[in-house]
Amino acid sequence: MLSRRLFLKSAALIGCSAAAHPRLSSATFAAAPGENRLVVIILRGGMDGIDAFQPYGDRHLAGLRQTLSLGPEHGATDLDGFFALHPGLSGLLPLWQAGQLAFAPAVSTPYRDKRSHFDGQTMLEAGTGTDLDLDAQQDGWLNRLLQAMPGQPSETAYSVGVSQMRILQGPAPSRSWTPKATMQLSPQAQLLLERIYHDDPLFRDATAQAMEIVAGLPADIASGKPGEDHLEMARFAADRLTGPTRIASFSVAGWDTHAGQAGTMPRALSRLAETILTLQAGLGDLWDRTTVMAMTEFGRTAQENGSGGTDHGTGGAMLVTGGAVRGGRALGEWPGLAEGDLYDGRDLMPLRDIRAYAAWALHAKFGIDRATLEGAVFPGLDMGSDPRMTA
Repeated sequence: MLSRRLFLKSAALIGCSAAAHPRLSSATFAAAPGENRLVVIILRGGMDGIDAFQPYGDRHLAGLRQTLSLGPEHGATDLDGFFALHPGLSGLLPLWQAGQLAFAPAVSTPYRDKRSHFDGQTMLEAGTGTDLDLDAQQDGWLNRLLQAMPGQPSETAYSVGVSQMRILQGPAPSRSWTPKATMQLSPQAQLLLERIYHDDPLFRDATAQAMEIVAGLPADIASGKPGEDHLEMARFAADRLTGPTRIASFSVAGWDTHAGQAGTMPRALSRLAETILTLQAGLGDLWDRTTVMAMTEFGRTAQENGSGGTDHGTGGAMLVTGGAVRGGRALGEWPGLAEGDLYDGRDLMPLRDIRAYAAWALHAKFGIDRATLEGAVFPGLDMGSDPRMTA
């Protein structure tokens, strides 16, 4: 019998998306010239940056949160005398100490006030300046980056298991792969499938690509062990990045913490830390040429709610790591948590467009000029001054 993975892979449509499945997470890849690597992780659900990187040095924090973000006295690790690292991210402490981990504590996209996950994530991946641009701007900012990179090898685009991530949609070629299934085909079954699709170039070519990519996977990637999807994606990303792939993007869900955040946040952060450490291990020496950016659609409210959680907010945090990162520091300024400092009296005030940090990383890693970044890749962006977050 044909496995679920084979069915999904053989149904992939070249150049467009396959039938979407809401329970699967996609990973997208593209080749690019040079030796630098870029990984973009989309944290779906709105990560609470105040909890991940706890500003315990702000005297107003204690009045806003009684059970969350309690600082070093409750298990967090002091970073610089003002911010503390959530215990769930403690596995990344060696990266901070090695100067390979940084974070921007008060960032956001230009999205404001509506606080919709769908619109916020769409704007984050589209890289547009306002939500009014979303209908007109159908491609994603990583795809527009690829269009601006001369000498990019031509690859056939495909999507497996879910629609391709918006961040890489567009005319520039890229690839997509999804875990969540196993593929066990006998030689006879594979031959049968090839014969079935022999006269259909669309499915024939998609099936051939599926066979090619899965055949090259190490056993631990193809195993599909329950509860290890994030590790499976990280191992696969590292495997591809050690070859011709230079840019990878995937998503990690589980950040919508309206209630019981003290229980859910440690698990989500631990999964993120495991994902990053798995990438580091898989990349080996290439880690020194790699920049990883973990970005979310918006932050959470500054004040803890009555359910021990936080609601949709505005300003959030971006995590940056990799051997090419100038880390061991917070990037940018801190707006403060006094009532008069909050956005709309409830949210962390964003001080910088998250797209600016991404743009400066692209400038440093791939030599894309500022005019192209502000005009084509991130329309309407003012990059501002260089945060010098990557080497």
